[in-house]
Amino acid sequence: MKYWIKLTLPLAIFSSLLSGCLTFDAYTGESQVSNSSKGAIAGSIIGAVIGASTASKEDRAKQALIGAGIGGVAGGGIGYYMDRQEAILRKELIGSGIQVERTEEGQIELIMPGNITFEVGSATVQSSFTDTLTSLAKVLEEYDDTLITISGHTDSTGGSAYNQLLSEQRATSVANFLLREGVVIERIAAVGYGELYPIASNDNAAGRAENRRVEITLDAISAE
Repeated sequence: MKYWIKLTLPLAIFSSLLSGCLTFDAYTGESQVSNSSKGAIAGSIIGAVIGASTASKEDRAKQALIGAGIGGVAGGGIGYYMDRQEAILRKELIGSGIQVERTEEGQIELIMPGNITFEVGSATVQSSFTDTLTSLAKVLEEYDDTLITISGHTDSTGGSAYNQLLSEQRATSVANFLLREGVVIERIAAVGYGELYPIASNDNAAGRAENRRVEITLDAISAE
């Protein structure tokens, strides 16, 4: 599990960027077992700078509820709500290259490999991927009782400071795309983890390609 760390991106950089899991393979369309009994409360708020709050997940959820006027989901219906959202995401993302995972805590995680989202060393979303992000944004708008955490990751090539900044920029780039598509800012948090959390070996090209990625985690907001 990733630990929340405080990250800050200067406003000038932010402005310049305005232009146990169950795995789903978006290429094969393989279906997975649902998690109707699972639910979670999490999230934080992105403001003028990129950041991850050190407050509790419950406090961040309450802030989002107040800031965006979100009603939340009744506790007993969270699992069903997330199941419905997951099913629609699977349908929309088949063939996109995005992996959809369901965690043991009931969260939905979307893993976007760097080879389909960004050029090497770039934080600009590839034009070939914008239609997919637009489809994703429509689902996120419809299921607006979820908080959205966008995390950027890199491989170990290059210096750690460079990788950290690049991961922040990539997370912010995806966040700003969703904002332009109408997802409200109170629901979104964007963080960068640099090279801290590889999912494959950095000793070979294939592994490094997997590690260059952006992940989106969706958490249901409880109305209770």
